[in-house]
Amino acid sequence: MPREQKNLQAINWNKIEEDYSKIFWDQNVRQFWVDEEISLTEDKKVWLTLTKEEQDTYEKVLAGLTLLDTQQGGIGMPLIIQNVENLHTKAVLSFMGAMEQMHAKSYSTIFSTLSSTERIDELFLWVEENKHLQRKVNIIVEKYLVITDDESLYLAMASSVLLETFLFYSGFFYPLWFSGQGKLIGSGEIINLIIRDESIHGVFVGLLSQNTLSKIEQTKQEELKKQVIQIMLELMESEIKYTKELYFKLGLFDEVLVFLKYNADKALMNLGLDPYYNIKEEDINPIILNGMDTETKTHDFFSTKGNGYIKSLKHDDFEDDDFDW
Repeated sequence: MPREQKNLQAINWNKIEEDYSKIFWDQNVRQFWVDEEISLTEDKKVWLTLTKEEQDTYEKVLAGLTLLDTQQGGIGMPLIIQNVENLHTKAVLSFMGAMEQMHAKSYSTIFSTLSSTERIDELFLWVEENKHLQRKVNIIVEKYLVITDDESLYLAMASSVLLETFLFYSGFFYPLWFSGQGKLIGSGEIINLIIRDESIHGVFVGLLSQNTLSKIEQTKQEELKKQVIQIMLELMESEIKYTKELYFKLGLFDEVLVFLKYNADKALMNLGLDPYYNIKEEDINPIILNGMDTETKTHDFFSTKGNGYIKSLKHDDFEDDDFDW
């Protein structure tokens, strides 16, 4: 028997039910970048001055980030897209999913500049065998694979925000550590472009998660919020072990842990929840803040491309009223 035909809708960008979808679409387009446009030539000279331990950690954090972006672009975003109804929301999420793949590709661009083919193969094998890295990714992916209703969709969206606003930052720390000292600037610029993408992804999906939660029975909402905190704590437990393995030998473990807790709080706030650790920006090592914010780049998700990377694109400036939702 042939399948019963269903009338399908086409997206109409001239009739948008949710104004913020157009705002986020425009900002994603404005932020679009391609990894090959960032010069890494000078990084190779600096790379040769690093110790073997510094090189090893730098390579491994990028390899770990590659796994996170691969799964977010290939599994996380597509499954969330399938389970949201609004066509404009789907479009924005699709753009974001494509950028996750760009992020994953950009790490390979850095590898091809700094590392040998043999070493790159070793790193991807390390990714598959590292139990702490695999555990945190599987915690997230499991939430994506069981979406059946609004409750499971909310938890999947919350997990997505925890991934993009929290888990990535154990990997971002080390490139920021170097770029904040004026080293490996090209690679650091790629990381900053990725951070800006992840920032807007976390805000948008966080907003969607809150909208999804509002559709659920009030008594169930509090239970789901508690589940989100439990997911965060489970991820933090795994992340601490992963971070210690990477950074302890460099004497940076405590610094990274503070940075992780700071970003875990940001993720919770994107979800409309109270911060858990109450880490303030002044608690973060100034070198990291410098790596995220120099004279030629800014770190806010509504900025244009920074650190000297500007893509010509005519647009109107945002006004405060544009974000009064």
